[in-house]
Amino acid sequence: MNQLKRSITVLLLGCFLLACNPKKNTEHLICGVLKEADFKTTINGKETGLYELNNGELTMAVTNYGGRIVSLLVPGKNGEMADVVLGFPSIDAYLNANEVFHGALIGRVGNRIAKGKFSLNNIEYSLPINNDPNHLHGGPGGFHNVVWDVKSVNDTSIVLSYLSKDGEMGYPGNLSVEVTYQLTPENEVQIDYKATTDKSTPVNLTNHAFFNLKGEANGTINDHLLTINADKFTAVDSTLIPLGENVSVEGTPFDFRKAKAIGADLPLQNENEQLQNGLGYDHNFALNKAEPGKMLLAATVVEPASGRKMEIFTEEPGIQFYGGNFMDGADTGKYGKSFDFRESFALETQHFPDSPNQSAFPSILLNQGETYATTSIYKFSVITD
Repeated sequence: MNQLKRSITVLLLGCFLLACNPKKNTEHLICGVLKEADFKTTINGKETGLYELNNGELTMAVTNYGGRIVSLLVPGKNGEMADVVLGFPSIDAYLNANEVFHGALIGRVGNRIAKGKFSLNNIEYSLPINNDPNHLHGGPGGFHNVVWDVKSVNDTSIVLSYLSKDGEMGYPGNLSVEVTYQLTPENEVQIDYKATTDKSTPVNLTNHAFFNLKGEANGTINDHLLTINADKFTAVDSTLIPLGENVSVEGTPFDFRKAKAIGADLPLQNENEQLQNGLGYDHNFALNKAEPGKMLLAATVVEPASGRKMEIFTEEPGIQFYGGNFMDGADTGKYGKSFDFRESFALETQHFPDSPNQSAFPSILLNQGETYATTSIYKFSVITD
């Protein structure tokens, strides 16, 4: 009986101590810094959330608001992890950001369409202007600004889907889209895009992650070493609309066929018209493709101090290189640091800008009965030399 009394006393004392002590916060932080609760809300009647993927080395956070990569943790040569994709700490921060495309899935047509107009089957379509005087990345209500459905998710992959209805942002046809993010055993972020339509429509999907291989907001990207597998780039006018042809990179600041620092030729901006038009680099590169649709190593980026290396493979014919020219410190990221001038870059796999109005460029027209399918891969490794 005494033993029973002692057991009851210990139990009551334990309950008393639990009641008198505040409960510890055991909330799991995604990627070590993000709270799931900060990504739970409802937008246009659809719920948003945050999802963590991990393959044992890489950890990635994705939200279905805009299908965005919010965070991507990658090791360096000494094993130290860095978050190499710029992002925000909450849905509210994304909704109030000055730069609206951070990490997002882009569509229905990535890049610019001149003056927001194109003709298809003798019908002229007008799209909203959101990059005066042009239409950019699907318009203000493009895929970056919608809530995607989470079709499935597991430890290493997430499948997102979205139905873009006929007339959305001025585009014809009901477009059914599915995008899969996967972390592979080879430390790749593989992105598979698929789409079908019930009416002919232009489609050019991509992802708009901003990278810094030193880590988010950890200084200039101009010392990153960049290689682009392209003999030609797309010359543009002052509004970044193609002049109608791809021109040789030979003897220009756009020659990245051998690795060089991103900022090496930026001092030539005062005398180079194309750098002036882009306020630096904001141009499409026509990749050296032996045959259309073949997977190709398109670009390589190395951050010398950490040894982090990113290789981009794609089935697309082009890649847009943007050097962070419009970042001005107005946005603050998930670590409380501002996003400053030329402290991030984007390498967007794509078809060429303004393709619906450029007959010499590969077509982006998707017809009823056809399936749009393309894959791009961002592979991470470490150089130890």
